[in-house]
Amino acid sequence: MTQAIRQHDIPTSSQAPSSATLTLEQERTLFKQNRFIAMPLAGTVVWAILGLTAPFVSDFVITWLLYIGTGSIFYLGTGLSYVTGERFFAKDKVLTSFDRLFFVGLIMSLMVFGIALPVAAIDHTTVPLSLGILAGLMWMPLSWAIQHWVGYFHTVARTIAIVTVWYLFPEARVEAISAVIVAIYAISLYALEMRYRNL
Repeated sequence: MTQAIRQHDIPTSSQAPSSATLTLEQERTLFKQNRFIAMPLAGTVVWAILGLTAPFVSDFVITWLLYIGTGSIFYLGTGLSYVTGERFFAKDKVLTSFDRLFFVGLIMSLMVFGIALPVAAIDHTTVPLSLGILAGLMWMPLSWAIQHWVGYFHTVARTIAIVTVWYLFPEARVEAISAVIVAIYAISLYALEMRYRNL
């Protein structure tokens, strides 16, 4: 009979410097103990700045700011991870198969730029639409990995809301899309923090 995996069943980083000695279920248990708020915090900050900046700059400037801003989320999130205690690249961090899955999901999302860039060359107003959606795709595998609804909610709600406001507010698309992304981030951050505290 399979016994439930408990936190004390998992070797500490001093006992197991790699995930080689862990079963896949133990790796998942270890992965689920992360807080997962550094990246969403970074995304919230970046999209809030983009939304607040958009009314005061030209279309050309905000288009470049969208590319630069969304491209900087990973780096800002990495820095914030040392504030939130997640420490993405700490030397003593045990990397699991689920950490690798997260980064594969991140790369998969970035590949959507292959569609976003040519479409943006035809119509620059699609930039906040495509960047807003593609940056939310990586939440789906995260939700599966941590066995929690938050990632599914984030991706689905974010996609539907972005498409909706893109059509409803043609004169203020960056502002509207930024607002819904920040709102969905706020809900997701709250859900992630409650999940973490209940571990």
